[in-house]
Amino acid sequence: MSIDSMFVHKMWDDHELSKMVKGGVPFAMLSDSGGRVGKVYGVYDEDAGVETRGRFIIDPDGIVQGYEVLTPPVGRNVNETLRQVQAFQLVRKSKGAEATPSGWRLGKKTLKPGTKLVGNVWKEWKVPMAFD
Repeated sequence: MSIDSMFVHKMWDDHELSKMVKGGVPFAMLSDSGGRVGKVYGVYDEDAGVETRGRFIIDPDGIVQGYEVLTPPVGRNVNETLRQVQAFQLVRKSKGAEATPSGWRLGKKTLKPGTKLVGNVWKEWKVPMAFD
């Protein structure tokens, strides 16, 4: 969602996003003309008439499960957003019986929350270091 029109969103998806994410973003982009929703989430800059780059993952019950707000010079990662949505969906479907550790991808091993996992996540989940 942004203050841009649906026409700008279509151009952005057709000419930018579809080149970064195969097939483009698999969900509708919404227009927040006037920044009404941005004001509610604290990302609308009234003086400049723009919204700060924010991403909010809201579950079917209307509860914000995750969010990220970045200043305009720093771009977001669409693939990371999709990964997180998939992770939240899996955890919700499992009713909390599964957890998705850092860097988890759809189809990969999940963790089973419980006291045996405390202090042992490193044994169950080995992820390459960010700078390896």
